[in-house]
Amino acid sequence: MARKIYDDAAEALAGLLFDGMAIAAGGFGLCGIPETLIEAIKRSGTKGITAVSNNAGVDDFGLGKLLRTHQINKMISSYVGENAEFERQYLSGELEIEFSPQGTLAERMRAGGAGIPAFYTRTGVGTPIAEGKELREFSGEKYVMEKGIVADLAIVKAWKGDEFGNLVYRKSARNFNPMVATCGRVTVAEVEHIVPTGSLDPDTIHTPGIFVQRLILATMNEKRIEQRTIRQEVR
Repeated sequence: MARKIYDDAAEALAGLLFDGMAIAAGGFGLCGIPETLIEAIKRSGTKGITAVSNNAGVDDFGLGKLLRTHQINKMISSYVGENAEFERQYLSGELEIEFSPQGTLAERMRAGGAGIPAFYTRTGVGTPIAEGKELREFSGEKYVMEKGIVADLAIVKAWKGDEFGNLVYRKSARNFNPMVATCGRVTVAEVEHIVPTGSLDPDTIHTPGIFVQRLILATMNEKRIEQRTIRQEVR
């Protein structure tokens, strides 16, 4: 078996990064973000990135770090949301955005990972999302064709991983990560815990190690809350 566990993020990304590449990143909001790998990409200075992710985190966290340094040229995502710099760059024309409905984006990555070049969906028909795309009719309903996504690199965050790269995500961190892990030509995973081979129950594995080429122990495991909302005390 080829060596999968690397000492740190920089070593795991060595030879994989180049200007103009496409990187798919797991995470939803601030949950399940591959923080350690994103920081290493920031330090690498790689430019012209097309980032595929549900969103871009916030201004100083997640992919927001790469927006701040202008290393991302294009985002393929479904949500601008909480990132003011994301919004500013988009509105000023500094950043190209390809909006994709959330479920469609997830399926585009899953399809790319499964070797499916395109599929049809009703989501987006009759909206700007469908402009310039092929439309077909099935059973009296119109569907728009969406293309599968295959990225040059996929980066994901998991709770546990073994030396074969089998991954287990914890609770809400099992969001876009499983689809992202399949759609990269090379997938690098960071995990909170590296466990011995054979210690993971096969029925609990979410991403089989066949999809993961490199693995590191995460050194950044901050668990932020986007918007803290607490109930007003009733007196």
